[in-house]
Amino acid sequence: MTETTKSGLRKDFLWGGAVAANQLEGAWNVDGKGVSVSDIMTAGAYQKPREITKGIIPGKNYPNHEAIDFYHQYKGDVKMFAEMGFKCFRTSIAWTRIFPNGDEDEPNEAGLKFYDDLFDECLKYGIEPVITLSHFEMPYHLVEEYGGWRDRRVIDFFVKFATVCFKRYKNKVKYWMTFNEINNQTTYTNDFSIATDSGLIFWDNESEQEREALMYQASHYEVVASALAVKIGHKINPDFKIGNMVNFTPVYPASSDPKDILLAEKAMQRRYWWSDVQTLGEYPVGMEAYFKNHDLRPDITAEDRVVLREGTVDYVGFSYYNSMTVKYSDDNPEFKFVGDRETVKNPNMKYNDWGWPVDPVGLRYSMNWLTEHYHKPLMIVENGFGAYDKVEKDGSIHDDYRVDYLRAHIEQMITAVNEDGVDLLGYTPWGCIDLVSAGTGQMSKRYGFIYVDKDDEGNGTLERSKKDSFYWYQKVIRSNGSDLD
Repeated sequence: MTETTKSGLRKDFLWGGAVAANQLEGAWNVDGKGVSVSDIMTAGAYQKPREITKGIIPGKNYPNHEAIDFYHQYKGDVKMFAEMGFKCFRTSIAWTRIFPNGDEDEPNEAGLKFYDDLFDECLKYGIEPVITLSHFEMPYHLVEEYGGWRDRRVIDFFVKFATVCFKRYKNKVKYWMTFNEINNQTTYTNDFSIATDSGLIFWDNESEQEREALMYQASHYEVVASALAVKIGHKINPDFKIGNMVNFTPVYPASSDPKDILLAEKAMQRRYWWSDVQTLGEYPVGMEAYFKNHDLRPDITAEDRVVLREGTVDYVGFSYYNSMTVKYSDDNPEFKFVGDRETVKNPNMKYNDWGWPVDPVGLRYSMNWLTEHYHKPLMIVENGFGAYDKVEKDGSIHDDYRVDYLRAHIEQMITAVNEDGVDLLGYTPWGCIDLVSAGTGQMSKRYGFIYVDKDDEGNGTLERSKKDSFYWYQKVIRSNGSDLD
């Protein structure tokens, strides 16, 4: 039986923080690193989408290129994480540091050594690395040469990358995830979501139907690649814990109208079949019917199905930021769900500056749903509050709004463990240090406990400083969640 403490959380609970290589490392073309899909995305803003360019265009603002220069400053940052008391640190291995183009025969030693050094620095402080293999960092060469994940050959490229990482870090990393927020591509009409997840960039203005067909086929190749990686990883080190990672945004019906309820159910089916496959080893019957009725995902083999059954994950990693609410329309008689198209505002929620509802109870709901569906341990690997932070004249940053958000969510998390019996491994709030926002490319959309002096135009000293939330989270970790005041 797992030993717990006063809060009810396990004694070895993994408190920490989460980032992604492309959003904080910078050094985008240093030491042999290749160009990733995130490197060709310009800065945007709220309701101003990031532009995806054909290669690097001089004069454009690509915020990921420098980010916060973690590549050169990681030792100081990890020391600050240790001061907060981190038990783990979730980050990713930039695919293009290891295989710059994605299809090379041999990996780039300089890239491998960087992560050796980073993981050693974490372990020096007793911080467990929690590593994502693919976090919006697909090599751009694979997009140009193969069309991204629309090509089955990319499975082999990813599996080679995963195998190299598993072998190199088998004694340094225990917790892994294959693809970050693999289900974001539900919103296949959104260029950002589909490009970052599957490397599907639609230069030829493909129709919505063509996009959907490409997304489902590409997604199949991704879940096969994930399953193959899990199988290989377990052979390399049987003690590895390898999870999937989904963006979990529970979908509520706007009313008690049965049509609203059915639309919400269909939306959940469309958003979470990826995790069904990765955890249960087979496609859900509803999606199989949908594929058959609409002639989708034609390339699936008997061997693929065996791989999926044999390569299920050990735990479910998920991000939780908010919920969404949907309302049926007569314009949608098939109860189809395509991202935000069917969503409406929920009058029971407050909304942040980026239009996201704040719903702490939704986290408890999510933990219950995932446990009931998959019967596997969970890890909350992203949860956080993006906000505009103000630096006072004395350098202090009073981010009580961030503390309030996190406190409310941690309270619900602990309730789910104690009252609902959820098996929870850890909690890593997103953007524990300020970094480039994936969705908008902004620095001003800040999540961190640590402030980084940089603005949306790329100006600033990159100096780090502690926000009030730094000291609050330090206390939370020290008490293993029993002191949230």
